[in-house]
Amino acid sequence: MKMSKILSLVLAVVMVAACFASCGEKKSEFSGTYDITMWVSEKEGVTDLFKKQIDAFEAANPGIVINAQIEGVTEAESGSKVIADVATAPDIYCFAQDQLARLVQAAALAKPGKGAAETVAANNDAGSVAAASVAGTLYAYPLTSDNGYYMYYDKSIITEEEAESLEKLIAACEANNVKLRYNLEDSWYTASFFFATGCHSNWTTNEKGEFVSVDDTFSSDKGLIAMKGMQKLAKSTAHDNDANVFTDAGVVVTGTWNAEAAVAHFGENLAATDLPSFEVDGTSYHLGSYTGYKLMGVKPQEDAKRAAVLSLLAQFLTNKDCQLERFNAYQWGPSNKDAQASEAVQANVSLAALAKQSANGIPQGQIAGVFWDTVKNLGAAAKSAESVDDLQNALNAYADAVKKFIELTPEQRVSFTVIGAVNGTTWNTDFEMKEDPKGTWTSKEALAIDAGGEFKVRLGMDWKTAYGDNAANADKSIPLSDKPNFKVETAGNYFIKLVINEDTTAEITLVPAE
Repeated sequence: MKMSKILSLVLAVVMVAACFASCGEKKSEFSGTYDITMWVSEKEGVTDLFKKQIDAFEAANPGIVINAQIEGVTEAESGSKVIADVATAPDIYCFAQDQLARLVQAAALAKPGKGAAETVAANNDAGSVAAASVAGTLYAYPLTSDNGYYMYYDKSIITEEEAESLEKLIAACEANNVKLRYNLEDSWYTASFFFATGCHSNWTTNEKGEFVSVDDTFSSDKGLIAMKGMQKLAKSTAHDNDANVFTDAGVVVTGTWNAEAAVAHFGENLAATDLPSFEVDGTSYHLGSYTGYKLMGVKPQEDAKRAAVLSLLAQFLTNKDCQLERFNAYQWGPSNKDAQASEAVQANVSLAALAKQSANGIPQGQIAGVFWDTVKNLGAAAKSAESVDDLQNALNAYADAVKKFIELTPEQRVSFTVIGAVNGTTWNTDFEMKEDPKGTWTSKEALAIDAGGEFKVRLGMDWKTAYGDNAANADKSIPLSDKPNFKVETAGNYFIKLVINEDTTAEITLVPAE
């Protein structure tokens, strides 16, 4: 049976199932035992909680028995793992919303039926529904609305009024000899200064998932204002990039994943709120941020009855009660509107701060690797800059990297390059390779690498296909984009050689230059 016919049948059955569910009738036609596989968060205890929730689903749906093999896999990696081998991927999996478009392109998601989609849209906040959709079509089930960042601070040394100003926060931390921890080595956080001034970076892909154009204003006059604001923080003696460490911290910009650490460190002096504003030339700019969501996906099924049951299960596991159970256990922020309105959620300090910051948030879409590679360098550039020209030169370097990426020729898009601590560069320059014979790529020039230096070989100057450590290259369970770096033991000048096997595994060798 062709996939289009299968999906049509699946949608029809799911619509019938949704009708039965809404009418309160028994779903006897779905009775049976279903062996399924699932990936959920790797956080301790989450798999057990999902097993209990599946038991509740069975109790609510007499006759349906779910035998689930549940594995903990971080949502940041699950999408890439699924795309690497959709055929063997789990039936249901949780993933970060920025992976959605790639999963749709890989035909790794079964669209909820019309009734299910209407229910999801009605029950969840608009941001999470948009995050679960492509071109207005729902492809997944919202799981959380908490994948963003905000600010914790010590209210014994910082007032609410001071917390609204970056300059006053810096002054308070310096005066009290404590750290203001804000990761300016991570583009996800560094971008907040640019969003504050109205900059944007919107990427467009073609039907193959390739980035073909970008509307980017980071190197504009607004971007220069952002750099000036960021420089105030970067040059402060109180600033530190490690936002996962709370020791000696007065302020930490992070997310809900560090809520427990924040409570432990600040204790009764804990306060949390949105990010502050900074001032340049008499104008105030409120720091922006990326907003993100976690979603639950269902893999397409050939059996329509099985597909309908999986859809019903996904709807159940993402409903109000299940989301509140996960909030109570792990403080995950619900996407379900009724769950968000509960007293417990409303009283949660971290989620309240996140919700407040979301007013200045930018939904994270599909973004090319060159953005993450180069924006993260702007924090260091702001710290080292001694003039406005230095700041602008850093922005120009970013713009040049983006332009070079977008203008890749068809040949370059299917060619490999070396990037890393190579020839005195720091993960900001690609060195070309040539293919000869077929399947064997060698750097066009000898590359100088220090002892302990690391690099990767990547395709099309992006991270979707990137090879590193040889042991990982041979392990197909690790997505290509997640391979650890190749590390050089002995300093020298080397030609980098990549051999790609028929099964897409690969081996990197160092050939000493004569």
